[in-house]
Amino acid sequence: MCGIYGLLPLQSDAPSVGALRRMAHVTIHRGPDDEGQYHDHHIALGMRRLSIIDVAGGHQPISNEDGSVHVVCNGEIYNYRELAADLARAGHRFRTQSDTEVLVHLYEEHGDSFVARLNGMFAFALWDGRRQRLLLGRDRVGIKPLYYRLDGRGLTFASEAKAILAAFDDAIAIDPVALREYLELGYVAAPRSMFKGIRKLRPGTLMVYEAGRIDERRYWTPVSAVDRSRSDAEWSEEFLHTVRQAVGAQMVSDVPLGAFLSGGIDSSTIVALMAGHASKPIKTYAIGFTDSAGATYYNELPWARQVADRFGTDHREILVKPDVARLLPQLLWHMDEPIADAAFITTYLVAQFAREDVTVILSGVGGDELFGGYRRYLGGHYDRLYGALPRWLRHRVATPLLRALPSDRHSPLRNLARHLRTYALSYEKPPEERYRSYVQVFGRIAAERLLRNPAAAADDPVAAAFHEAGGADAVSTTGIVDLLTQLPDDLLLLTDKMTMATSLECRVPLLDNTVLDLSLRMPGEVKIRGRELKHVMKQALAPLLPHEILHRAKRGFGAPIGAWFRHELAGLLQHTLSREMVDKRGLLEWDAVERTIALHQSGREDYTDHLLALVNLELWSRIYLDGRSWQDVAAEVGAEVGR
Repeated sequence: MCGIYGLLPLQSDAPSVGALRRMAHVTIHRGPDDEGQYHDHHIALGMRRLSIIDVAGGHQPISNEDGSVHVVCNGEIYNYRELAADLARAGHRFRTQSDTEVLVHLYEEHGDSFVARLNGMFAFALWDGRRQRLLLGRDRVGIKPLYYRLDGRGLTFASEAKAILAAFDDAIAIDPVALREYLELGYVAAPRSMFKGIRKLRPGTLMVYEAGRIDERRYWTPVSAVDRSRSDAEWSEEFLHTVRQAVGAQMVSDVPLGAFLSGGIDSSTIVALMAGHASKPIKTYAIGFTDSAGATYYNELPWARQVADRFGTDHREILVKPDVARLLPQLLWHMDEPIADAAFITTYLVAQFAREDVTVILSGVGGDELFGGYRRYLGGHYDRLYGALPRWLRHRVATPLLRALPSDRHSPLRNLARHLRTYALSYEKPPEERYRSYVQVFGRIAAERLLRNPAAAADDPVAAAFHEAGGADAVSTTGIVDLLTQLPDDLLLLTDKMTMATSLECRVPLLDNTVLDLSLRMPGEVKIRGRELKHVMKQALAPLLPHEILHRAKRGFGAPIGAWFRHELAGLLQHTLSREMVDKRGLLEWDAVERTIALHQSGREDYTDHLLALVNLELWSRIYLDGRSWQDVAAEVGAEVGR
């Protein structure tokens, strides 16, 4: 695990060693244990290393036997032992026990197709000196990030956008299309980033530079291959076997490891299966909230304790207060891009807490997307019931009634009203628009009204994902759309950035290649049965997990930010989104911002994500556009939170 970076000039000038050093310095948090570089007249490669496997011998860059091929890799290759054994039989000589070394020998043996043989989380840069050829690659679903900039001077790449910014002394500007996309989705989808001129390599993609040409190709895409010949019992048995094997493979480490534990089904599954592989108690970490607005609804500590007691884990808990808002500037600096998902705060805090004991953590990220864990997947089940109502009753009674109900995700009843309203208002829309109703922050029209200078419509990541998905049923299609959009560009991006901010490696066994392949073969009616989400998981895990854990109401891994905006953090909201600040920034229309704040503060709407998107955009702008340090901005925020 580390951060990688590099420079490939497209002109005759040699790579700048000074730029390489600046890139290394700004990403030191990703790899505080070691640093390595390789450079010649054509290429400069670098890495910061967090030592996990072969602590003594895994220094990067790593080369092949004759030094003609060099590689730097961020991540872990879980099937490296099997690959190394095959390569050794083919005559390749290994100098280390590092998983990264298999990349150079695989490339020698199989050429560009080697990347399809990797099971892991990774972003790599491989330089073939003989052919003057650079390969950049990213894992199937984008667990590890990779940014790049291509202009007349050359190709620059790094695990974090801030490293690319450090390599140059250029003015920083927002990509206007990315800004609009951010307001609509709450994140910026690859290949765009919020920075004009800096892009993200798509998941499952290989980029090749050779002879002055850049070629970008997908080596893996999620394809639904549903098998309806198997029984529920057979699916449950295969699920448990596959996930158990994936967890075991991802527990390989030469340093201490543990697990995040929220008490939800995904993290509880990981802990249960880790306990079966371990010879001593697993270290688990949970997060809760002190007495504050909305804290009770979001607090999951009792559930986490139940699972910890069940498996005898070495369990630790951390309590969070609203003053964590002081952290926002620091976290946004680490994120590189603004985000409207409160989970980036809780992920950082529990990662920082766990890093006191361990260097590797396992997480349950991915279970919702692969095995039907979101409420938006239930639309088909309720359609039969809602569709049975006369049209006039739906339009004249149900819809007006639902529109009139107050919305608040921090209250069970108001949160239910929020979901019912979204369902009813999207009932007659086509699948793509229906999906947007559930995942969007500002709708497309609202985003256009919010922006002072709205960008023209460009590539639409949601439309592109629906075009590519082609699932065998509605649940499969929606899951693939999530795999292509929200999972890599929101959940996995924040997981990587927030854990690496604390120098902690996070592994996600539910996104192992074997589990992915299983999910793509599994019919939607096996994942969801009636109104029961994650049916196959619950059936498979019934002998291991308590009934209360398997069937408890779903909670997001976030914080009660919306409630705090109404109470403890009202001053922060007023400071960052005052008319003076909005007009000075010049990106948004004040009237639209004011209306959003008023509707949320009155309780008429739950605009938690909307306001978090706007607050984070302003704080991010102060750091990256205004050129202020995150420490300076944090001091300013701290003063407002303390009032």
